[in-house]
Amino acid sequence: MSPSANWSYPTAVRFGAGRISELVEACQAAGINKPLLVTDRGLASLPITTQALDLLEASGLGRAMFSEVDPNPNEKNLEAGVNVFKNGGHDGVIAFGGGSGLDLGKLVAFQAGQSRPVWDFEDIGDWWTRADADAIAPIIAVPTTAGTGSEVGRAGVLTNSVTHVKKIIFHPKLLPAVTICDPELTVGMPKIITVGTGMDAFAHCLEAYSSPFYHPMSQGIALEGMRLVKENLPLVVADGSNIAARAEMMSAAAMGAVAFQKGLGAIHALSHPIGAVYNTHHGMTNAVVMPPVLEMNRPAIEDRIARAAAYMGIAGGFDGFYEYVQKLRADLGVPDKLAGLGVGRDRIDEMTAMALEDPSAGGNPVTLTTENTKALFEACI
Repeated sequence: MSPSANWSYPTAVRFGAGRISELVEACQAAGINKPLLVTDRGLASLPITTQALDLLEASGLGRAMFSEVDPNPNEKNLEAGVNVFKNGGHDGVIAFGGGSGLDLGKLVAFQAGQSRPVWDFEDIGDWWTRADADAIAPIIAVPTTAGTGSEVGRAGVLTNSVTHVKKIIFHPKLLPAVTICDPELTVGMPKIITVGTGMDAFAHCLEAYSSPFYHPMSQGIALEGMRLVKENLPLVVADGSNIAARAEMMSAAAMGAVAFQKGLGAIHALSHPIGAVYNTHHGMTNAVVMPPVLEMNRPAIEDRIARAAAYMGIAGGFDGFYEYVQKLRADLGVPDKLAGLGVGRDRIDEMTAMALEDPSAGGNPVTLTTENTKALFEACI
């Protein structure tokens, strides 16, 4: 049986199969009278999106959608979305989809009321205080994948189309007012997306758990998130219609995003520049670089990973955990090296510099340097 519940952590979450039917109630709860649904091109014409728009239209909330969203959304997508939001007189956003649609939808709601460039709100120090908080439109998040956890996050990732660098835009009010987690919306995900997003959730939990910073709450959430992925990702890959397992993966995705308040690490520091330069799928990229990062971090995390392995029912301590990750990747069809995703060696120096500047780098258990980061890229490619 698939679980159903209402949560108030970290925001109001309506969790359970079929709860997309509560979309209009969610708009009312958030004070939205004329929503703009933001999603990506691939989802725009699918039945789950049409269903959501039908619900809005039938209730008198209109039928407005913006879907010019790239897989790695950039400031051009954002500007186009803000124009549609303003010209349509909208007062809130329904961010609908995977990480790309969720992040861009949240940023449209954020940026539509600001007078400064979006890059002025990068997640650096207290830059978020530059924003006019009262001008941020309310957000409802509806994830259709189980990976990024952006539906419970206070940030959005945006690629600079000129420099090809991914930036994290942060503000506490980017946390959606209401999130609807309906596992039925994930049933139609292609197998490769199920794998990539599931491994993204696992990477979030693994890196948060491994981060050296002190945050026991996040560490506990990350540990249970890893267990949920271990138990359920193979099930949803084998049978995409397994709603109970889909629900557990949706929980694990949200848990990963909550947990990484504790920090991320080299998996994401490498994955962000790779995705920006080569336009690879973020979660699949995380899965490919995971074993070399585990090897590099071993001296700092061996005992901690051994405890995680025991909790997850994996024998053999760190070595057993490492072997589990390798077998999971092989079973799910993850390429062993980045070359399998079309990544070459010609831009290693450039990506090394980008990785060292990435906000995730500071959370790695082993300090990243030019030398060890370049060696990581070599090992991964």
